Amino acid sequence: MSALMRLATEDDAPAILDIYAPIVRETVISFEYEVPSEAEMRGRIRSKLAHYPWLVMERDGMMLGYAYAGRWRDRKAYDWTVETTVYVNAAARRGGFGKALYAALFKALRLQGFVQAVAGVTLPNDASVGLHEAVGFAATGVTHNAGYKFGGWHGVAFFEMTLQPPPDVPSPTKDLASLDWESIVTSL
Repeated sequence: MSALMRLATEDDAPAILDIYAPIVRETVISFEYEVPSEAEMRGRIRSKLAHYPWLVMERDGMMLGYAYAGRWRDRKAYDWTVETTVYVNAAARRGGFGKALYAALFKALRLQGFVQAVAGVTLPNDASVGLHEAVGFAATGVTHNAGYKFGGWHGVAFFEMTLQPPPDVPSPTKDLASLDWESIVTSL
């Protein structure tokens, strides 16, 4: 059976936590110290989906991965830039699911009118660096000793990708609800 990609719902919180919790508990990939509760994860999904895409991919009842975008900075001038994140289930890594999730996410963001995407990757993380470069991100630099976890300091590599050429005068970005999600998924 092929994988199904769709917009997340709050009911996906437990499956998303199944992917995210080991990353928080066992790695420095996430700088969170404590695994969020299910209620907290539901709130995160709800708050992102108010304007930004949060996508999930599943097959045969198993969550393969998820990707989302969110506000990068608070100032009005940053309204056309998003920060992106993708996580893939440990059992599904290196299967192309991260690339597929990002491809759909970027398509939705372009249709919404976003111009620039940024991503941060805790180092070392060769797999994530490779994924971001493979989907078109370019490295912009490293902030050394950006976070402390598990008894050590860790740097963060930052990446950027132009989603589309910036217009001379941008229009407000479109709400997520205005997009035809089926056309996004079926045209990939």
